[in-house]
Amino acid sequence: MAKTRKAIFTNSVALATVMVGAALAAQDAAATEGYFQHGFGARQSALAGAGVADSSDAMSLSLNPAGLLDAGNEMQLGISLFNPVRSFTGSGGPGFTPNGEVESGSEYFPVPNFAYSRSLGEKSAWGVALYGNGGMNTSYPNIANPACGPGSGVFCGGSLGVNLNQMFIAAGYATELSDNFSVGISPIFALQMFEANGLVAFSGISSDPTHLTNNESSYSHGFGVRVGGQWDVTDQFRVGAAYQTEFDMSEFDDYAGLFAEQGKFNIPSTWNLGVAYDVTPAMTVMFDYRHIAYEDVPSVSNSTMAPFPLGANNGAGFSWKDVDAYKLAAEWQTSEAMTWRAGVAINNNPIGGSDVTLNILAPGVQEQHYTAGFTYDLDESNGLDFAFMYSPESSVSGIEITPQGPNPGHTIELQMHQFQLTVGWTKRF
Repeated sequence: MAKTRKAIFTNSVALATVMVGAALAAQDAAATEGYFQHGFGARQSALAGAGVADSSDAMSLSLNPAGLLDAGNEMQLGISLFNPVRSFTGSGGPGFTPNGEVESGSEYFPVPNFAYSRSLGEKSAWGVALYGNGGMNTSYPNIANPACGPGSGVFCGGSLGVNLNQMFIAAGYATELSDNFSVGISPIFALQMFEANGLVAFSGISSDPTHLTNNESSYSHGFGVRVGGQWDVTDQFRVGAAYQTEFDMSEFDDYAGLFAEQGKFNIPSTWNLGVAYDVTPAMTVMFDYRHIAYEDVPSVSNSTMAPFPLGANNGAGFSWKDVDAYKLAAEWQTSEAMTWRAGVAINNNPIGGSDVTLNILAPGVQEQHYTAGFTYDLDESNGLDFAFMYSPESSVSGIEITPQGPNPGHTIELQMHQFQLTVGWTKRF
């Protein structure tokens, strides 16, 4: 038995190592609730990210670590193919950005995930997980732009785009404090990668123009903690809550002239609250609320019209507001082999109409997500997981804000819609 457990753990570590490499190689672009994914792994993705009161798989570490107690001994391996379709449209008089629609390329992104959980007797469990965020990923072509004089490109620097990857490696422990109340804790290591190109037009309002754009990939790291609890109020009704701290990340040194506080780009804190009700032994309905505190991160929330230059302590940012998301989902088992899931998530748009110009780089405007999926158990030990997400087109428009100030005669509209397909494998021990 000891050798078997050692082999399982060794294989899991090997798989996790492979997933780390895959996550770093992948170009995440999961711009759903701002730049946070609506859910991680196939089950959460199919439930629109709901389940903080019913987080019963190994990937519960990314939602509510208290759910490890219900996960049992299992390993989950999955990948999402994410398809965000982004563009902006300029209209009106002469502008700093060109008239007409300009579409971003790079529309397909692999987003891997991995999780492993293990019971420690009847009242405690541990686990590890790897998953990712993204969203500030755009790639606009080197189009002709009359405003750039002899230059070209949306912002006078040739091809324009940014790429943000966030990878999380979480370890967790859960324990039962009483017959109907459990808690969990998960320390998390985060690694970020960022790259920006084509921002030459903003050199005059940067505190450090040599560290503004076209500096290839820059890396940042930091730590955070997620804690959670689940209260079984009755045999059918449960309440769950989780909180993830803000991650104090190291600076993107190569982009100290772009992000406020000399390249500081912390990961915001989040709150999750939810309830789950077993309508029948085979069907559960869930309702969740999630709050993402983007306004606590200056590089994300500082006004695009800030009087201080890009990269300064109080320098301009992207003017993002906090996001509040509401999620309704259901899971029902129709046979021993089949479990179906569906959900809907609604959230506010963090970008205002007066802030559209700089957010051409990061048009995280999505407000609705519709999801569905299922698990098919091949046998008692193996299950295949599937999830699909569709987010219809959302848009926001406003006047152009140039490095010299507002241009009321020129309007910019940001648009995006999304698809995501997730497939996974669950192995139970």
